[in-house]
This record gives sequence, structure tokens and C-alpha cells, in this order.
Amino acid sequence: MHTSLMIQGTTSDAGKSILVAALCRILCRRGVAVAPFKPQNMALNSAVTSQQGEIGRAQALQAQAARIDPHTDMNPVLLKPSSDTRAQVIIHGQIAQDMEAVDYHHYKTRAMTAVMASWQRLKTRYDAVMIEGAGSPAEINLRDRDIANMGFAEAADVPVILIADIDRGGVFAQLTGTLALLSPSEQKRVKGFVINQFRGDMSLLMPGIHWLEKHTSKPVLGVLPYLHGLQLDAEDGIDLAQPESEQALFTVVVPVLPRIANHTDFDPLRAHPQVNLIFVGPDQPIPAADLILIPGSKNVRADTRWLKKTNWPKAIARHLRYGGKVMGICGGYQMLGEVIHDPNGIEDHAGSTEGLGLLPVATHLMADKTLRNVSGNLWAGQGRVSGYEIHCGISKYTAPAKPMIFLDDCRSDGCVSEDGLIAGTYLHGLFDSAAALTALLAWAGLANAQAIDRAALREQAIDRLADCVEQHLDLPTLFPRWWQK
Repeated sequence: MHTSLMIQGTTSDAGKSILVAALCRILCRRGVAVAPFKPQNMALNSAVTSQQGEIGRAQALQAQAARIDPHTDMNPVLLKPSSDTRAQVIIHGQIAQDMEAVDYHHYKTRAMTAVMASWQRLKTRYDAVMIEGAGSPAEINLRDRDIANMGFAEAADVPVILIADIDRGGVFAQLTGTLALLSPSEQKRVKGFVINQFRGDMSLLMPGIHWLEKHTSKPVLGVLPYLHGLQLDAEDGIDLAQPESEQALFTVVVPVLPRIANHTDFDPLRAHPQVNLIFVGPDQPIPAADLILIPGSKNVRADTRWLKKTNWPKAIARHLRYGGKVMGICGGYQMLGEVIHDPNGIEDHAGSTEGLGLLPVATHLMADKTLRNVSGNLWAGQGRVSGYEIHCGISKYTAPAKPMIFLDDCRSDGCVSEDGLIAGTYLHGLFDSAAALTALLAWAGLANAQAIDRAALREQAIDRLADCVEQHLDLPTLFPRWWQK
């Protein structure tokens, strides 16, 4: 027997990703062999699997919740936008091609073949598969050739529950409106609703729930409370509401690039009690900082030009004059160099763009993407580090330079400036290791930094989430095979 359940949302960020993660952990704790699955994901936060393939960061988190290794079958189609109309299409973890949105719409028929192949393999290997939709199934302009929501649910014949975020407002309109825009067969496939992010008195919500159930003939299967301070890897968006820690001694500032990628690299800094992490959006003032971090980017040349059009170069120069530290990760490392060449138009129109000129590095963007998990030692023996590489560029020194990391496979990575104020690396996940985080904060100026274990914090957050969902969701109705009323 096989059990599948698809979580679809009334909007983006309705809670699909975290609910799938919670269900994976709940079933795993019951001894069920469970795996996550997202047919199509559009996100710039990604992870590398042991098969050297690329999947969405959220599916890697969900795999951890299920206590299994991430696999490319868990996210067979990944779209990584490089502009408002163009994206890199990744199939089974590898680049297929770059496409305009209109062209991809016609390509979906081929992509669906990859989706169903992965789905069949997961069904064979696991007792249960928890499936995450994308965006909303009510996006009627995208219904034709849909592979992300009801198009997949109908093809795979799986039940669906709809989740809506009450914190956004209009939750009953979200649910009834979404249901009304589905076809009769799709409406029948929806087995019930989940209301997410509720805070308040349940007695005030109950009249609305009773009306919703009567109006739609669908049950509300759970009302999930708002979980304050829950820190889990975001699928794509950045939470800019970041309250300062009362213990914060050290300020880290990150520019929100137009095509920022893998901003989850900085989650350990967000969680650190001594660190005040500030994401600075467009047109926001750049505050004084101890460390400036330049993040990854899906369009590094365009984002370099964007940085130059803002006050960032002047802010960085002033920051360095006062002895502050600067670090770039992946695309940010490339931006800190002297030049970025893209002769084949891999991410942008063909051409070259001058970098910020802070590191003696020149980068050539290439069609083949580097995907690998790595580990090594920070320069000057400052500590062990592990992470993963996801990049299309090769960076070479233009002058004798000091590597930032000496990798275990006898390669070196990154660069440190001669004065020791600037560093760059290709490694994502750099701060996840407690030893590496402490060493890098010490380099940046925070002496005696408190050691935090990101992996342990992530496990605690997953368990906290799972405990909450187990308490507030009607699991016997959803999974009668493993629960009895």
C-alpha cells in the first residue's frame, strides 16, 4: 500500500513547504518510510545532492525532516530565474537549457515526463510521499500544461488539501475563491482545508469555520498557530522583519540583490544571539557594520551593475577605511573580483562587466555548472569548514594571492586580500559549522563568539514544527493507515 498527499496553497508562502516538512517528520517518527516531492519549483535557494544534482533548498530541508538523503527525484524540475522573463531550467538536477517564459510554457509537456518518472521511482521506494504544490492552483492563466499543482494531482491521482495563511487576511475568501476556480474533478480531489498562522481566540474564528465547511462541504482539517521565532530554510523569499537581539554585539549587513541566491547561507548569523543581521533592500540606507557580506546571485553581471548604481561601492570603501571586513560568497565572490566575462551569454547578454576590483580575481562564466559538496580548512588554520558549490563560473587569480579555503581534495578555493580585510569563496553553507562560524566571526572582529550548531538548531525547529502540527491537524482523517480515531 502507498499513501500520497499533496499540499497546495491559496498563495505563495501560504505554508506548503513547512507543512510538508512537518508531515515528513511526523510520519518518520511513526516509522513510516516517507519522502518529500515537489514536481516543479521556482526558487533561487538550492542545494546539492550526493548525486551532484541541484534541487530546491526547501526539498533538502524536507528530506532532512524525513531523515533521508536529498535526491534529485524529490524536485525533478527546478526553475532559477535570471530575469523577469527568463530562467535556467534544471531537470533531474542538471541544466537543460535557459528559456524565456513563453518557451518554457510549451516545454512543460517534456518536463512532465521527467516529473512522472521521478514520481514513479519515489512511489516504489517509499511508503508515503508528501507532495508540495507551487504558487496557487487558481492561477487560471497557467492551467494549460500545468505540472506543478492540479495538473500533476490529476495525472498522479493524489488527494489534495488546501492551506491558506490567515495572517495575510481574507482567509475565507482565499479558500472559497481558490476552490471555485477549480474544475469539478479538481474540486472533488480537495479533501479539506488547513488554516495557517492563526493567533487569537479560537472562539472568534469558529463561526467562519462553520460557514466555510457548510458553504464548501469540505472540512477544516486543522488550524495551525503562529509559531514565533521559527527559523527554517526559506524556499525563496527573505523575511526583512528582523528584530535586533538584545545581546547583539556585532552587526552584519547584506545587500538584497535583485537576483539574490541562496540567502539561506546567512541563517546561522540570523540565529546567532550576538549578531544583528540586517538585509538592506533597494533604496534603504546602508547602516554601519562590522562585516559586509555580498551574497550569491543568479545574474552576477546584472547585480554587479546594480551595486554600482547604488551607494554600495562608496559604503564598502568607507567601511574598509575604518577597518571593517568584507566577504563575498559565490556570485558575491565573483563581484569582488576585477572582471566577469560571459562571452556566451550564460546569465545575461554576452559581454564582460568590471567587478568591484577588491580581489585579484577574474571570472569566466561557462555553460557547465559546478555542483559538489566539499570540505576543508580555512586559511591560517582557523578551522574546519564544509559546504557546497553551485556556480557556472571559473575564477582565476590575476596576481599572486592567498586562498581562503584549502579543500580536502587538494584544491584551494576563494581568495583573501593582502591586507586580510576582504575574502571571497564559492562555498555555500559556509556558516553552518559551529567551528567555521566562530572562526569567521573572530576574523571579522567578534572575539569569543558563542558557538552555535546550525544543524542542531534546524533539528529543534523541525521537531517543534512537527509537534505543533501533530497537535493541531486531524491526522487520523488524513492518514487512517497509521492513526485511528
